[in-house]
Amino acid sequence: MNGVIIINKPQKFTSFDVVAVIRKLTGQRKIGHTGTLDPNATGVLPILLGNATKAQDIVPNHDKSYTAKFRLGMTTDTLDIWGAVTSQSDKTATEADVLSALENFRGEIEQLPPMYSAIKVNGQRLYDLARQGKEVERKPRKVTVYRLELKDFDEESQSGTLNISCSKGTYIRTIIDDLGKILKTGAVMTALCRTAACGYNLADSITLETARELAEKGEISEHIMRTETLFAGYRKIYVSDAQAKRFSNGGELDMLRTALAKAKAQDKEIIRVSDRQGKFLGLGIADNESGQLKILKLFLN
Repeated sequence: MNGVIIINKPQKFTSFDVVAVIRKLTGQRKIGHTGTLDPNATGVLPILLGNATKAQDIVPNHDKSYTAKFRLGMTTDTLDIWGAVTSQSDKTATEADVLSALENFRGEIEQLPPMYSAIKVNGQRLYDLARQGKEVERKPRKVTVYRLELKDFDEESQSGTLNISCSKGTYIRTIIDDLGKILKTGAVMTALCRTAACGYNLADSITLETARELAEKGEISEHIMRTETLFAGYRKIYVSDAQAKRFSNGGELDMLRTALAKAKAQDKEIIRVSDRQGKFLGLGIADNESGQLKILKLFLN
């Protein structure tokens, strides 16, 4: 099996747990995923099967969207409700206070990665060090928050919901913790659902329970999307049978003898290449100096 299956990850499952389940259901040994979700988080987890695993390092769209719930008035060591409480506050905030504070988190911002994260420092995962009671120096990282909306906020419970679209590497827990610092109330994340990742959304996903049912019926392959969908944002060209054979064997293509002769490619533009029957062969990269479409990655069975 080759392609992508989108799983709505359940709570208390690691991303690797999900990979293990899908490996068993599909019988596919070559398998991976495109972005770790914490065990307590739910939502969109693209699983790569077969030749799609070759896309793991070149997936063009790493932007993600989330719905996150939060509560003011406390902090924890993990920055979420599942950690050990480190402080509590009686100070409260209004909805207007929250809306004003959120202005600080739109656009390009700097974040200090939490200790409970999978980032490596000197070869060790931060969460492994955190579990040993150690805290090490981390460097702030630049991330981009494209959209940040306060969906609701209840002033009595001091709890609310955020809708967030952001770049790869953004920690939603950190946004909420930093929000609590600005409001001087403290804040923790109480729930997290990833609603979109790598161009896929919840509507594209199925649950693990559904995946098991489909596998029992022998129908799980019907829910596997083509590998090519990972690159939907790239332009696509169709090539002749002879060109398809040459490209599949690792040969460059003369762009003047393809559709790129009229619709010229930008230098270093990445192009999806398919044969006349629509079979996806791989990705080419335009070299305008030589006039050749060079191979970036083949996705042959």
